[in-house]
Amino acid sequence: MNEDAKRSIPSGLTVKPSISDDRKPSLAATPPSGKRVIIKSADMLPDMQKEAVDTAIAAFENHGVEKDVAEHIKKEFDKRHGSTWHCIVGRNFGSYVTHETNHFVYFYLDQKAVLLFKSG
Repeated sequence: MNEDAKRSIPSGLTVKPSISDDRKPSLAATPPSGKRVIIKSADMLPDMQKEAVDTAIAAFENHGVEKDVAEHIKKEFDKRHGSTWHCIVGRNFGSYVTHETNHFVYFYLDQKAVLLFKSG
């Protein structure tokens, strides 16, 4: 990949544009934890996206059940950014949600998808 194809976000992660199933650009990166991160869709500032990925990595390290991972991420974002956050974690799910502007991210950590958004 040439340098023009790379983009750096404030987190220090190097990301490369890729094309997702819905043909929108997404970001792919490998954070220091070694997990592959692919941002599929986002309406969120880059700093908060990095925070969501970091929180998800910590949740996966501490919990083995997807429900518990989702609970961890949701509670952290409620605490840090106010209510009402929603989080869905899994390998196979569909969704159609309404969210507050600048408060939505959908990404993959290795094989697991994480949908995090604020609504309400």
